[in-house]
Amino acid sequence: MAVARRRVDIHEGQAALAAWQAAVEPSTDAGPASDAGIPPSRALIATAVRYSLEEVTARAPGNSVEVRVPPFGVTQCVEGPRHTRGTPPNVIECDAATWLSLVTGRIPWADAVSAGRVAASGLRANLSELLPL
Repeated sequence: MAVARRRVDIHEGQAALAAWQAAVEPSTDAGPASDAGIPPSRALIATAVRYSLEEVTARAPGNSVEVRVPPFGVTQCVEGPRHTRGTPPNVIECDAATWLSLVTGRIPWADAVSAGRVAASGLRANLSELLPL
């Protein structure tokens, strides 16, 4: 199976993900150099989302599940039956904050789905074994 080419540099993506996490997590040591509480920029969020989508695809290559994080990105992952036309049978969709919270382990998959923060349809639309990264 062909591996998708990365568009986000790995180091840049890891840095964006770490910066997002630092910005949204309460700091126990909120000194003057702390970034906690400063909302992350749209560019930082976009980089973190795109990197994490690429990472999920690298860890679980395939085309049976489509993961959508509008407006920042979409990927297909997980081995299984491939769809070629129309809406795929296995779709996961959520906002960027929820996606990044799942990726970093701030919220568990089951909690996000049961709270309605993740729309997951299809038999294979479950990333609990892949997240957090």
